[in-house]
Amino acid sequence: MNIDTISRSVVAVRATIPEDAFTADALGTRREGSGVVIRDDGLVLTIGYLITEAEEVWLTDQDGRVVPAHALAYDQESGFGLVQALSPLGLPAVALGDAHKAKPGDAVVLADGIGQQVHAHIVTKQEFAGYWEYLLDEAIFIAPAHPSWGGAALFDADGRLLGVGSLRLQMSRAGEVADINMIVPIDLLPPILDDLLTRGQVAKPPRPWLGAFSAESNGIVMVMSVTEGGPAAKAGLRQGDIISDVRDGEVDGLADFYRKLWENPAGAEIPLRVVRNGRETWLRVKSADRNSFLKKPHLQ
Repeated sequence: MNIDTISRSVVAVRATIPEDAFTADALGTRREGSGVVIRDDGLVLTIGYLITEAEEVWLTDQDGRVVPAHALAYDQESGFGLVQALSPLGLPAVALGDAHKAKPGDAVVLADGIGQQVHAHIVTKQEFAGYWEYLLDEAIFIAPAHPSWGGAALFDADGRLLGVGSLRLQMSRAGEVADINMIVPIDLLPPILDDLLTRGQVAKPPRPWLGAFSAESNGIVMVMSVTEGGPAAKAGLRQGDIISDVRDGEVDGLADFYRKLWENPAGAEIPLRVVRNGRETWLRVKSADRNSFLKKPHLQ
């Protein structure tokens, strides 16, 4: 594998978001990261939080050439985002790998759009539940961590794309703490790619969204904050609340909470049993489609 040649298909992504965008406070109005060319016509795969509600997107190759681009889609479930270059990039598409076959111990390279590469290993593949109502059945975790992970491309030993960088986290093993990257596996893309290209979203009903940022400790799910104006805030859910049940089912950890929540359609009123200051109460949260709160992309 000539990683230097392959990684030239990784580009820098810069997005500008309106100040009144729903995600502006949480994610900022100037976002920078990376993306990787997956089609010869300049289709770029990135991590979706970089381009959510973007009014402008620019791509920069590793020679410093800048081209305008359009944010095509952001899939909330996988976390993937798609960007289409509006001028020829002249970069070849990378080959897609098989993340399911990758295993702990495998050598990998995480490459960003400004030419930085980190030679790493897969440390584990496991379920990942994110505090922002996000769940992957099998995320990839690598070490050492890349300093510029957002949208960076993960390649296997044969130069095939295994996934896209999403987070930098810390892992504790044998009393030592190490920085790691969480990677969204590429296997999630092919089943939804046609829908994202033709519709801008996957052709299935949206998941219900509460607007609650939650954390787990020993199987207990606690609310860290709620989105202003979101369903949870309107229903009276507060920071510090413990979510113990969804409808008739007891919650066993963050992933279980999400799975119980997503058994309902978006817009459904969802009963939650909440423990607050040692006392139990029931709240009825009228869920929503998260996408309905977001500004739609405009063609440049």
